[in-house]
Amino acid sequence: MARIGIIGNMGRMGQALQAAVAGMGEDLAGGVGRGGDVAVLAGVCDVLIDFSSPSALEGNLDAAMAAGVPIVIGTTGLEERHHWLIDSAAETIAVLQTGNTSLGVTLLAHLVREAASRLGEDWDIEIVETHHRMKVDAPSGTALLLGAAAAQGRGADLGENAVRGRDGITGKREVGTIGFAALRGGTVAGEHTVHFLADDERLALSHIAENRGIFAKGAIKAAQWLLDKQPGRYTMPEVLGL
Repeated sequence: MARIGIIGNMGRMGQALQAAVAGMGEDLAGGVGRGGDVAVLAGVCDVLIDFSSPSALEGNLDAAMAAGVPIVIGTTGLEERHHWLIDSAAETIAVLQTGNTSLGVTLLAHLVREAASRLGEDWDIEIVETHHRMKVDAPSGTALLLGAAAAQGRGADLGENAVRGRDGITGKREVGTIGFAALRGGTVAGEHTVHFLADDERLALSHIAENRGIFAKGAIKAAQWLLDKQPGRYTMPEVLGL
């Protein structure tokens, strides 16, 4: 049994992770919330799962490196600086960072990449995501993950081609852009649809999360997979062998 430590254990995902650990045959080493001592937790576990906040990431990585334990990062809203910190930590420990730990979303991103590659720029790409009213970042980490997959399939840079919301007189749609729209309300765990739109036909690839348990199970599966890995930066597709 792997001893799993959960950072951000008081949040919705943290609670879902705690409920799922035993069901997947592993041992809950403990958890810490905001202001908790991550270093102590890292010292008594085999792997960490972090669903806390971007502001806490640097300290969490430092604790994982000091203890020499791998870490799965599912925190969303990360910026360029955070990815630099992850790259640096990956020189010392195994790190898996993802915008979504769902196995279904991981496969969806693979399909989006393939579709974007084969359909070409004659097909416009728009990504629509819906989440509960309490979500604080937009577009969601999953939407950005899917956008990155689409851009990669086209051999393009997402940062140069993303259009995040439209308002007013925006002008015609530019060829090659990837649009994002975010809906917020209710208790929706997560819905994502990637629309491919061409003249006279449309293709939609979708994923619906019915509860947070799927993300918890995916995160634990990722942690299990990461246990014996050498230092480096890993991704969810590798967990599925994609």
